[in-house]
Amino acid sequence: MSTCPSAERKPVSGVETEPHYILKLSCAAAPGIVAAVTTALAAQGANLVETAQFWDRQSDRFFLRVAFLASEVQEGQIVDALAPVKTRFEMETTLRHTGRKPRILVMVSRFDHALLHLLYQVRVGWLDAEVVGIVSNHPDACRIAEHEGLPFFHVPVIRDTKPEAEARLLALVEETDADLVVLARYMQVLSDEMSRALSGRVINIHHSFLPSFKGAKPYHQAHERGVKLIGATAHYVTADLDEGPIIEQEAERVAHSMTPDDLVAVGRDVESRVLARAVKMHLEGRVMLNGQRTVVFN
Repeated sequence: MSTCPSAERKPVSGVETEPHYILKLSCAAAPGIVAAVTTALAAQGANLVETAQFWDRQSDRFFLRVAFLASEVQEGQIVDALAPVKTRFEMETTLRHTGRKPRILVMVSRFDHALLHLLYQVRVGWLDAEVVGIVSNHPDACRIAEHEGLPFFHVPVIRDTKPEAEARLLALVEETDADLVVLARYMQVLSDEMSRALSGRVINIHHSFLPSFKGAKPYHQAHERGVKLIGATAHYVTADLDEGPIIEQEAERVAHSMTPDDLVAVGRDVESRVLARAVKMHLEGRVMLNGQRTVVFN
């Protein structure tokens, strides 16, 4: 019997030769916003790579995402250059240097399909991130963490100890310096307090049906009702269970000839894809919150 030699896993990614920044901003709609921002960046020698903008007439808010290269200035100089524009338009802004990989903490229960898909996409470089650990309320995912060379944190959750468990989870977010928490079929409801503490930093995947089925065995319920479409929704976690701002969705047609197990298989595939796409959009700074909705620059 032969054994496979161990090998260092290196992500497949492009080579970035200059500092690459992503600027996101929102403010009340007004003339001259784009001109003011791009003029300030141009004065610092920035080379624009990608821009996207949206005016939401319902809220009268303006959203802008700018990706740019800047080789001659430091991040602090860019912040200072944008300060007058930020004050003038009363902007909410974030500026991120892409040289530091975002850090992801993944939480999972017993269904590991979405977790495995995420890990693969990180390994091959499609998700440009660093997974800093796997957290689970069950020990099952320990073998996956061990195989991937990742820290594993077993945090059991029962009703009587849930506050202590959530305190441990929040501590892990701080200890690992995680930028994003991904619930890859983590089958525990986060408390209102934890949802607020991590607002905008937690993405969940949820099976969504037309109609929607809650509770145990949703795919079996869907089969009993003869649904023709099943799908999944990735969203930010809020205190409203499974009703946070939606990032990505997908539906797939199914047939009457399919068994409940067939629907489960289709669901696993859709959930994995949708969650990975939502995480990618978030990591690339393509998602902006607009009240209970999102602006997603694909």
